[in-house]
Amino acid sequence: MTISTSKTEYLRITDLHAYYGESHILHGVDLKVNKGECVTLLGRNGSGRSTTLKSIMGLVGRRTGSIMLNGTEIINVPTHKIAHYGVGFCPEERAIFSSLSTEENLMLPPTVASGGMTVEELYEMFPNLKERRNSPGTKLSGGEQQMLAMARILRTGARLLLLDEITEGLAPVIVKKLGEVITELKQRGYTIVLVEQNFRFAAPLADRHYVLEHGEIIETIEKDDLQSKMSWLHQTLGV
Repeated sequence: MTISTSKTEYLRITDLHAYYGESHILHGVDLKVNKGECVTLLGRNGSGRSTTLKSIMGLVGRRTGSIMLNGTEIINVPTHKIAHYGVGFCPEERAIFSSLSTEENLMLPPTVASGGMTVEELYEMFPNLKERRNSPGTKLSGGEQQMLAMARILRTGARLLLLDEITEGLAPVIVKKLGEVITELKQRGYTIVLVEQNFRFAAPLADRHYVLEHGEIIETIEKDDLQSKMSWLHQTLGV
């Protein structure tokens, strides 16, 4: 008899190795994310967290292993086609076009799948952007740029969100807002992989934490086990 489960696996990475030139960065990463989950990649700088996101997008020199997205193997899919599988990448550098207005930046990426949020929905989620809709990218604060970078991928129809250090350098009020947005996105069924140094921000959002060191996952911590692992995390991450 087949036992049904309410959890649907959305992303499965198996034995992922990644290289920049001759540098071997990831050494056999294994992780999974179920539909509607948020997982974090934790680790010190240089541990391979951002490289894991870039490997999913094909933004590394070479990668081997398996990346299954909603049942489809994408390890050999070229970068320019990854977005069409419903993957949205929010890089650490945000990549806002300074000469374009907020709304022009928002409308720039093409729609890759049905079900993307409308501009009106995004302005409701990010009221700051509505106020600044005609402001050029250079006039936006760091927090507003981060909101715009997230809103831009939500409009495309992406269902898997790869978010790289979205709170870095931002004021606490903006960080709180981003936490509320991620909570709402989970409720809407989005699947999220979060690279984050701000552990206090990430801890209440994540269903699972993967701890990386030297390009390998050294520990997997479910949210229910987080409290019992806190002293180990403090020691390992220095948080």
